[in-house]
Amino acid sequence: MVLLLPDGDPESERRPSRLSYAAALPLGRTLARAGRADGLVVHGVRYRCRGWNGPDAHLAADATWAVDEVVRRYGDVPVCLTGHGMGGRAALHAAGHPAVNSVLALAPWLPEDDVAAAPEPVKQLAGKQVLIVHGTNDARTDPELSYRLAERAKKSNRDICRFEVHSDGHALRQHYEEVRALAADFVLGALFTRRYARPVADALAAPPPLGLRMPLAAGFGRSLRP
Repeated sequence: MVLLLPDGDPESERRPSRLSYAAALPLGRTLARAGRADGLVVHGVRYRCRGWNGPDAHLAADATWAVDEVVRRYGDVPVCLTGHGMGGRAALHAAGHPAVNSVLALAPWLPEDDVAAAPEPVKQLAGKQVLIVHGTNDARTDPELSYRLAERAKKSNRDICRFEVHSDGHALRQHYEEVRALAADFVLGALFTRRYARPVADALAAPPPLGLRMPLAAGFGRSLRP
Protein backbone atom coordinates (compact mmCIF):
# COMPACT_ATOMS: atom_id res chain seq x y z
CA MET A 1 0.00 0.00 0.00
CA VAL A 2 1.16 3.50 -0.84
CA LEU A 3 -0.50 6.43 0.89
CA LEU A 4 -0.07 9.73 -0.95
CA LEU A 5 0.22 12.76 1.35
CA PRO A 6 -0.24 16.05 -0.56
CA ASP A 7 1.47 19.34 0.20
CA GLY A 8 -0.06 21.72 2.72
CA ASP A 9 0.57 24.96 4.62
CA PRO A 10 2.41 25.65 7.87
CA GLU A 11 -0.65 27.34 9.40
CA SER A 12 -4.21 27.16 8.10
CA GLU A 13 -7.62 25.93 9.18
CA ARG A 14 -8.95 26.22 5.64
CA ARG A 15 -10.21 23.24 3.68
CA PRO A 16 -7.53 21.14 1.96
CA SER A 17 -6.31 22.39 -1.38
CA ARG A 18 -7.72 20.55 -4.37
CA LEU A 19 -4.69 21.62 -6.38
CA SER A 20 -2.28 20.00 -3.94
CA TYR A 21 -4.30 16.78 -4.00
CA ALA A 22 -4.42 16.80 -7.81
CA ALA A 23 -0.66 17.44 -7.97
CA ALA A 24 -0.01 14.20 -6.07
CA LEU A 25 -2.04 12.01 -8.41
CA PRO A 26 0.41 11.68 -11.36
CA LEU A 27 3.03 10.14 -9.09
CA GLY A 28 0.35 7.88 -7.62
CA ARG A 29 -0.58 6.66 -11.09
CA THR A 30 3.07 6.00 -11.89
CA LEU A 31 3.51 3.92 -8.73
CA ALA A 32 0.25 2.05 -9.29
CA ARG A 33 1.32 1.06 -12.82
CA ALA A 34 4.79 0.03 -11.68
CA GLY A 35 3.42 -2.19 -8.90
CA ARG A 36 0.24 -3.49 -10.54
CA ALA A 37 1.63 -6.98 -11.13
CA ASP A 38 2.57 -7.24 -7.45
CA GLY A 39 -0.82 -6.08 -6.20
CA LEU A 40 0.22 -2.59 -5.14
CA VAL A 41 -2.65 -0.31 -4.11
CA VAL A 42 -2.29 3.48 -4.01
CA HIS A 43 -4.60 5.80 -2.08
CA GLY A 44 -4.53 9.57 -1.72
CA VAL A 45 -5.13 11.05 1.74
CA ARG A 46 -7.57 13.95 2.05
CA TYR A 47 -6.68 16.06 5.07
CA ARG A 48 -9.22 17.62 7.42
CA CYS A 49 -7.57 21.01 6.86
CA ARG A 50 -4.57 22.19 4.89
CA GLY A 51 -2.41 23.40 7.79
CA TRP A 52 0.19 21.69 9.98
CA ASN A 53 -0.75 24.11 12.76
CA GLY A 54 2.13 23.93 15.19
CA PRO A 55 2.00 21.33 17.97
CA ASP A 56 -1.36 20.05 16.68
CA ALA A 57 0.49 18.57 13.67
CA HIS A 58 -2.83 18.00 11.94
CA LEU A 59 -1.34 16.56 8.74
CA ALA A 60 0.73 14.00 10.63
CA ALA A 61 -2.34 13.03 12.68
CA ASP A 62 -4.32 12.56 9.46
CA ALA A 63 -1.53 10.41 8.03
CA THR A 64 -1.58 8.19 11.13
CA TRP A 65 -5.37 7.90 10.90
CA ALA A 66 -5.03 6.86 7.26
CA VAL A 67 -2.57 4.09 8.16
CA ASP A 68 -5.00 2.87 10.82
CA GLU A 69 -7.69 2.75 8.11
CA VAL A 70 -5.42 0.71 5.85
CA VAL A 71 -4.93 -1.84 8.62
CA ARG A 72 -8.66 -1.92 9.33
CA ARG A 73 -9.62 -2.40 5.69
CA TYR A 74 -6.75 -4.46 4.30
CA GLY A 75 -5.19 -6.18 7.27
CA ASP A 76 -1.47 -6.65 7.83
CA VAL A 77 0.03 -5.06 4.72
CA PRO A 78 3.22 -2.98 4.55
CA VAL A 79 2.66 0.72 3.93
CA CYS A 80 4.88 3.27 2.25
CA LEU A 81 4.06 6.86 3.19
CA THR A 82 4.77 9.09 0.21
CA GLY A 83 4.50 12.84 0.70
CA HIS A 84 5.48 16.08 -0.98
CA GLY A 85 6.32 19.31 0.82
CA MET A 86 4.32 19.46 4.03
CA GLY A 87 3.09 15.97 3.15
CA GLY A 88 6.72 14.84 3.26
CA ARG A 89 6.98 16.17 6.79
CA ALA A 90 3.77 14.32 7.70
CA ALA A 91 5.17 11.10 6.21
CA LEU A 92 8.34 11.39 8.25
CA HIS A 93 6.41 12.11 11.46
CA ALA A 94 3.92 9.25 11.01
CA ALA A 95 6.60 6.68 10.16
CA GLY A 96 6.49 5.22 13.67
CA HIS A 97 3.23 3.40 12.96
CA PRO A 98 3.90 -0.37 13.06
CA ALA A 99 2.34 -0.88 9.61
CA VAL A 100 4.71 1.61 7.96
CA ASN A 101 7.81 0.01 6.53
CA SER A 102 9.05 2.88 4.37
CA VAL A 103 8.89 6.62 3.73
CA LEU A 104 9.37 8.59 0.54
CA ALA A 105 9.65 12.32 1.29
CA LEU A 106 9.80 14.62 -1.72
CA ALA A 107 11.03 18.16 -0.99
CA PRO A 108 9.83 17.85 2.62
CA TRP A 109 8.91 21.12 4.30
CA LEU A 110 10.84 21.35 7.55
CA PRO A 111 11.00 24.19 10.09
CA GLU A 112 14.11 26.27 10.50
CA ASP A 113 16.39 25.24 13.35
CA ASP A 114 15.34 26.91 16.59
CA VAL A 115 17.33 26.44 19.79
CA ALA A 116 14.16 27.17 21.78
CA ALA A 117 12.18 24.37 20.12
CA ALA A 118 12.70 20.64 20.02
CA PRO A 119 14.30 19.43 16.77
CA GLU A 120 12.29 17.44 14.27
CA PRO A 121 11.99 13.87 15.61
CA VAL A 122 13.89 11.03 13.92
CA LYS A 123 13.54 8.14 16.40
CA GLN A 124 10.36 7.01 14.63
CA LEU A 125 12.41 6.35 11.48
CA ALA A 126 14.42 3.55 13.10
CA GLY A 127 13.86 0.28 11.26
CA LYS A 128 12.19 1.99 8.29
CA GLN A 129 13.52 2.40 4.77
CA VAL A 130 13.64 6.10 3.97
CA LEU A 131 14.30 8.05 0.79
CA ILE A 132 14.39 11.85 0.74
CA VAL A 133 14.49 13.70 -2.58
CA HIS A 134 15.13 17.44 -2.70
CA GLY A 135 15.77 19.99 -5.43
CA THR A 136 18.85 22.11 -4.82
CA ASN A 137 17.03 25.27 -5.96
CA ASP A 138 13.99 24.79 -3.74
CA ALA A 139 12.92 28.28 -2.69
CA ARG A 140 10.06 27.13 -0.42
CA THR A 141 11.86 24.78 1.93
CA ASP A 142 15.61 24.81 2.41
CA PRO A 143 17.15 21.56 1.09
CA GLU A 144 19.88 21.88 3.72
CA LEU A 145 17.24 21.24 6.40
CA SER A 146 16.33 17.86 4.92
CA TYR A 147 20.03 17.01 4.76
CA ARG A 148 20.48 17.81 8.45
CA LEU A 149 17.47 15.67 9.37
CA ALA A 150 18.75 12.78 7.26
CA GLU A 151 22.18 13.13 8.85
CA ARG A 152 20.70 12.84 12.35
CA ALA A 153 18.47 9.92 11.33
CA LYS A 154 21.36 8.05 9.71
CA LYS A 155 23.06 7.72 13.09
CA SER A 156 20.42 5.22 14.22
CA ASN A 157 19.09 3.98 10.86
CA ARG A 158 21.41 2.83 8.10
CA ASP A 159 18.48 2.38 5.70
CA ILE A 160 18.10 6.04 4.86
CA CYS A 161 19.37 7.90 1.81
CA ARG A 162 18.83 11.26 0.18
CA PHE A 163 19.05 12.33 -3.46
CA GLU A 164 19.65 15.87 -4.67
CA VAL A 165 18.04 17.04 -7.90
CA HIS A 166 20.39 19.71 -9.11
CA SER A 167 18.89 22.96 -10.42
CA ASP A 168 15.33 21.79 -9.64
CA GLY A 169 12.81 23.62 -7.47
CA HIS A 170 10.16 22.69 -4.92
CA ALA A 171 7.79 21.04 -7.41
CA LEU A 172 10.59 18.92 -8.94
CA ARG A 173 9.18 19.54 -12.41
CA GLN A 174 12.42 20.03 -14.32
CA HIS A 175 13.50 16.40 -13.81
CA TYR A 176 10.12 14.90 -13.10
CA GLU A 177 10.65 11.75 -15.18
CA GLU A 178 13.80 10.90 -13.25
CA VAL A 179 12.10 11.64 -9.93
CA ARG A 180 9.17 9.35 -10.79
CA ALA A 181 11.54 6.56 -11.85
CA LEU A 182 13.51 6.93 -8.62
CA ALA A 183 10.30 6.90 -6.57
CA ALA A 184 9.04 3.74 -8.30
CA ASP A 185 12.35 1.95 -7.85
CA PHE A 186 12.42 2.78 -4.14
CA VAL A 187 8.77 1.89 -3.46
CA LEU A 188 8.97 -1.48 -5.23
CA GLY A 189 12.21 -2.29 -3.47
CA ALA A 190 10.89 -1.30 -0.06
CA LEU A 191 7.47 -2.99 -0.29
CA PHE A 192 8.30 -6.06 -2.38
CA THR A 193 11.99 -6.55 -1.53
CA ARG A 194 13.01 -6.10 -5.14
CA ARG A 195 16.64 -5.30 -5.78
CA TYR A 196 17.22 -1.55 -5.76
CA ALA A 197 18.79 0.17 -8.74
CA ARG A 198 22.54 0.57 -8.30
CA PRO A 199 22.41 4.30 -7.41
CA VAL A 200 19.83 3.66 -4.67
CA ALA A 201 21.73 0.67 -3.29
CA ASP A 202 24.95 2.70 -3.31
CA ALA A 203 23.27 5.63 -1.56
CA LEU A 204 21.89 3.38 1.18
CA ALA A 205 25.27 1.76 1.72
CA ALA A 206 27.37 4.93 1.64
CA PRO A 207 28.21 6.78 4.86
CA PRO A 208 27.34 10.45 5.27
CA PRO A 209 27.65 12.74 3.50
CA LEU A 210 27.92 10.68 0.29
CA GLY A 211 24.71 8.71 0.70
CA LEU A 212 22.80 11.81 1.73
CA ARG A 213 23.95 14.05 -1.13
CA MET A 214 23.60 11.56 -3.97
CA PRO A 215 22.96 13.40 -7.26
CA LEU A 216 20.01 12.18 -9.30
CA ALA A 217 21.51 11.46 -12.68
CA ALA A 218 19.83 12.70 -15.85
CA GLY A 219 18.06 9.85 -17.61
CA PHE A 220 17.80 7.74 -14.45
CA GLY A 221 14.55 6.07 -15.58
CA ARG A 222 15.74 5.38 -19.11
CA SER A 223 18.88 3.73 -17.82
CA LEU A 224 16.76 1.13 -15.97
CA ARG A 225 14.88 -0.02 -19.08
CA PRO A 226 16.07 -3.24 -20.73
